[in-house]
Amino acid sequence: MMTSTDNPNIFKKISHSLRVWLERMPETRKVLLLAFVVGLGSGLAATLLVEAIHFFQWILVGWFKTPASSYLYFVYPGVGMLMAYLIVRYVIRDNISHGVTKVLLAMSRYDSKIKPHNTWSSILTSAVTIGFGGSVGAEAPIVYTGAAIGSNVGRKAGLSYKNVTLLLGCGAAGAIAGIFKAPMAGVLFTLEILMFNMSMTSILPLVLSSVTSTTVTYLLMGDAVAFDNTLTPFQMGNIPFYAMFGIICGFASLYFTRVTLFTEDKVKSIANPFTRWAFCSIGLGIMIFLFPPLYGEGYGSLTNLLNDNDMQAVGNTVFGGLFSYRWTLPIFFALVFLVKVFSMSFTNAGGGVGGTFGPTLFMGGILGFVAARSSNLIGLDLPETNFVLVGMAGLMAGVMQAPMTAIFLIAEITGGYTLLMPLIITSVISYATIRIFEPYSIYTKRIAKKGHLLTHDSDKAALTLLKIDDVLETNFSTIEEGATLGDILPVISNSSRDIYPVLDKDGHLLGTVWLNDVKKDMFDSSNYSRPVSDYMEKEEICAYADDRMDDVMNKFEQTGGWNLPVIDRDGKWKGFVSKSHIFFAYRDRLHQVSHD
Repeated sequence: MMTSTDNPNIFKKISHSLRVWLERMPETRKVLLLAFVVGLGSGLAATLLVEAIHFFQWILVGWFKTPASSYLYFVYPGVGMLMAYLIVRYVIRDNISHGVTKVLLAMSRYDSKIKPHNTWSSILTSAVTIGFGGSVGAEAPIVYTGAAIGSNVGRKAGLSYKNVTLLLGCGAAGAIAGIFKAPMAGVLFTLEILMFNMSMTSILPLVLSSVTSTTVTYLLMGDAVAFDNTLTPFQMGNIPFYAMFGIICGFASLYFTRVTLFTEDKVKSIANPFTRWAFCSIGLGIMIFLFPPLYGEGYGSLTNLLNDNDMQAVGNTVFGGLFSYRWTLPIFFALVFLVKVFSMSFTNAGGGVGGTFGPTLFMGGILGFVAARSSNLIGLDLPETNFVLVGMAGLMAGVMQAPMTAIFLIAEITGGYTLLMPLIITSVISYATIRIFEPYSIYTKRIAKKGHLLTHDSDKAALTLLKIDDVLETNFSTIEEGATLGDILPVISNSSRDIYPVLDKDGHLLGTVWLNDVKKDMFDSSNYSRPVSDYMEKEEICAYADDRMDDVMNKFEQTGGWNLPVIDRDGKWKGFVSKSHIFFAYRDRLHQVSHD
């Protein structure tokens, strides 16, 4: 008879056998198995986040029936932002905002390592933020969550950097696929936005993770598309209008990107976090009170517009008496479009956790409705629901600079494959338009300025991944300030190097002494009293410990030398970097990022 004390031994044996089996498995096969596991985790995380947001919204606003109830819009968003801020500050104690950008930064600066708490922290804080009415999207937090699941699973399994990065991408793909029930969009999102270098053999894990995640959400939330709609058949005669609308979407994307980044930076310049929260809470409350579609993700209003229920999309607004005038509706939604970027920025800057992915869909749909309704009011006959759908893709293609993701995501989440041609026309033209003015997406603009953006160019990616710490050499003997030639002879005799940094008592670099410069005098004892400053070269150009590698290479070009001293921003010596060491490290990194 088995006793309870036998159970731990059985579990240990099973665990040990499983670990041995995994260790013996070839890494390529192991990646496929783990991609399936990551897909399961991402699908469950996406389901949990969606259901948590819906639960909060059902509790808080499900009973709203009259415009008078809308006065609570003043209160709810601020409460949610404060709760999220307190959780982040006192429980998580880490910056988890702007999830997609954080994933890109993890790939380029932190060897694709994402902290374990990110497997749950973004779900909790974004559910509170959005459930209480924060005007942001849930997609960026779930991408961060999925990527964290992939990163941690890959690291626990002892995979190489290349395959940890691949599993990170699998998690992100599974997250998008799960939250939208759109497997193709999940794969394309990862390929276009996240993965800097990908081969055909690497696509299989992405597909496996996306399909697995989508299956999980189908089983748990049903197989309905994310946005119900009533579309009209595509008409060839409307192609010129979709093309012109693509240009409008391109300029709207430029507005979205630049105003969002500018507003967030300005609001975050308020030093006191509670003053900033109060300012953002009041501003956000006023905006949502005046324009109820700004509450939360706004997907309810978007669905109503996709089904020709324009007045239901307005919500319980205080402007209800003005809608008898036919131009009021497009003007109202035009204002919603313009204000949305501020409500989103206030939510993120005020302590809330959310992304720009959802607002991009929302604003694109609003823009499509405004454009179509305004055109119809002046005598044209455009299908408004079709333009709502196409607008979602057009703005996403411009803001994220990912036209393929935009085309197939919107087709998948709406079942709108009958509009594939206008989706392609508008998305491609929107993308081409914004690229004239803005080379980076909203996710990559900030990190590109810092030189931390990985690209699809393997050479540039390898250089971006290199850090000073990877190539820093510290095994040098140092010379004290004020020393004489006689003092430094023991230092030279015990060193295998031919360069010696001269430091003051606080460790600041004063200059360097080269062996060749002292060799002619070191065997003549009459020179032993000469100060070391007679042999020292002052370094006009130094590398800083936080320099980007391309900056370091530029400094090598300026000096024409093969070694550079490295100092911190206070001038304290840290070590040396050499061209030869950088070349060896670069070759290793290039091998890591190059896929078979």
